[in-house]
Amino acid sequence: MTLEELEKIVQARATATPDDSWTARLLAKGPEKVAEKFGEEAIEALIEAVKGDAPRLTTEAADVLFHLLVMLHSRGVPLADVMAELASRQSRSGLQEKAARKT
Repeated sequence: MTLEELEKIVQARATATPDDSWTARLLAKGPEKVAEKFGEEAIEALIEAVKGDAPRLTTEAADVLFHLLVMLHSRGVPLADVMAELASRQSRSGLQEKAARKT
């Protein structure tokens, strides 16, 4: 599965009723709650990374990616915009890109 395919799943589930879809239920709580859930999932992934538990990290990383896409959806940010931003950064090193953000 690609991130683009997952984005389509998020979009489809967002149109369901909150009684029928976890995604719709979360989105109904508003973008702030969606962001909070993303943060919770990110922290869980961090914990598993520190522990060195690869299977649990895999599971938590999947949750992070899913909830990232839900968060982007909640604010109307298409995945294509994020991917375009990543593509624009490929012309310079990460160190150069980070230094450019400081100015």
